Amino acid sequence: MRITRNTLTAGALGAVLAWAGSAGADDITLPGSIAMTAYGTGSAGYTQMAALGNHLQNNYGTSVRILPGENDVARMTPLRTGRVPLCSCGIASFYGAEGVFMFAGPDWGPQDIRVIGTSIANFGLGLAVAGDIGVETPADLEGKRIAYIRGDDALNVGVEAFLAFGGLTWDDVERVEFPGYGRSFEGIIADQADAAFTMTVAPPAQQLDASPRGITWPRLDPDDTEGWARFQEVAPYFQPHTVTAAAGGHDEDNPWIGSSYPYPILVANRDVDDELVRGLLRVLIEDNEQYKDAAPGLAGWSLDNQNMEWVIPFHDAVVEYYKEIGHWTDAMQEHQDMLVDRHRTIRIAWGQYVSDDPPRDEDAFKEGWMEARAAALEEKGMDPIFR
Repeated sequence: MRITRNTLTAGALGAVLAWAGSAGADDITLPGSIAMTAYGTGSAGYTQMAALGNHLQNNYGTSVRILPGENDVARMTPLRTGRVPLCSCGIASFYGAEGVFMFAGPDWGPQDIRVIGTSIANFGLGLAVAGDIGVETPADLEGKRIAYIRGDDALNVGVEAFLAFGGLTWDDVERVEFPGYGRSFEGIIADQADAAFTMTVAPPAQQLDASPRGITWPRLDPDDTEGWARFQEVAPYFQPHTVTAAAGGHDEDNPWIGSSYPYPILVANRDVDDELVRGLLRVLIEDNEQYKDAAPGLAGWSLDNQNMEWVIPFHDAVVEYYKEIGHWTDAMQEHQDMLVDRHRTIRIAWGQYVSDDPPRDEDAFKEGWMEARAAALEEKGMDPIFR
């Protein structure tokens, strides 16, 4: 899978902003209320959605109801069942589209979801480590107490990738299990664990920084090609990132040399109403200057921060919008078509697998599905990524 980042040239960006300004906010169509799931109330993702909700209420009369979820099951289930049309998710949305990890089980399967927008700003995503244990690089994590969040593959794979960068696995550290993301940071502050995965500007990271233990972020040397190869073999959606907003005093003068991927990732089911998607996307893109300072990371929703060739296909209404404003290329269409074909292939393979009387034992079911999934993708010349 080819993962690149495309941004507008200065001239094209100016043309888009001029188009947006001429359209005017009065022609944006939004419902009276919008419901979505998001990370827990202490998370950066929740904070961003709450701030965006205030903007929608104050400017469009649209109320936003956020259902906080402490793990991927809590966030993705309401989307799957139709209880909410949107999820302000993490990388579990990618796992859902791919039908892996928790989505490889008989109760889930690959999810037919689409991206509305993503945020990539000056923050990063990484392993927050207590500042009193002398960790400077991922290799220094050996023997340390690392948080493992039950039911949250996204956070756990992020930890696994950092360990891999340092040539380590879960077998080289002490795994400490927690029931949720917020609880893991309470555990670090209480000296029950030493590290947990998070966004660098998330409130729990700020709380750890303010605690007696302090905070540090292991440096990911951009010149360590072998370390990065191990890192991206575990989690290919990551990219190197110079982070200028992170707990612990990191700014433009003192950046953290680390990593990132889009967060939050606003997704919807493929069949969600086009008008909802279009209206919300227009607010995200066209109003960014108005709301970007309301919470850390909101600037990452701007048009020039969108990754146009990432790992989950866009909703059809998103593609139409970008075509209208002149921000769509043949290369983007080719990538979109590839992703749509990839995920169609995965869902067809799932349908065939579950119709062939698969094993009832959950572990055997997952093993058989991952083999069938890999075979279907490889038959079409696509990388399974996960096995």
